[in-house]
Amino acid sequence: MSSQPSRSALFDTWTTTSSHVFNSFLEANRAAFAAFGVDADAEADDDEATPSQPPRERIEADEDLTEWTVEISEHDRTSLGVGDRVEFTKTISSDDITAFAASSGDTNPLHLDDEYASETRFRGRIAHGTLVSGLISAALARLPGLVVYLSQDLEFHNPVRPGDRVTADIEIVEDLGNDQYRLSTTVSVDGETVIDGEAVILIDEQPE
Repeated sequence: MSSQPSRSALFDTWTTTSSHVFNSFLEANRAAFAAFGVDADAEADDDEATPSQPPRERIEADEDLTEWTVEISEHDRTSLGVGDRVEFTKTISSDDITAFAASSGDTNPLHLDDEYASETRFRGRIAHGTLVSGLISAALARLPGLVVYLSQDLEFHNPVRPGDRVTADIEIVEDLGNDQYRLSTTVSVDGETVIDGEAVILIDEQPE
């Protein structure tokens, strides 16, 4: 039997989070934060967590969880150039997948139901592609300065499963001028590419 929440319970969650378009948008953003261990509701009480889901670890802006690893080639915004890179690595857990499904409304059983997923071409549950691609955004957040996404193209090549340790690798491949850069963006598991593409970003100065 699957240890995941019942499909009816997940549907109830989806109904609740999708009751208003605006609230759904906010919840989707909270899901992305939750996937990386960040409590988006800094003022929320930990007592609100359900018994099956422990309180999320609270972190401050620019902090990292001990489970994450980050490698960066340049820490000075004014010195960034072609060839500079950032890597961000974390494990995609079952809790990450469940939190993303409940908040975004994507309750596809391929991501949540072991028994169902075992009968598909994937032979087991996989993480949402959007959740996995979110590690690219996490890597971008480590660049010096205030990073603003302008565009992102993605191709999905291989699934990511609960428990996989996933690395997002971004590299500046072109300086477009006016503080804009074109980047290669790759996500991999054990050296195997699962997502690749390219992004264009703007890097502003950090506010004081």
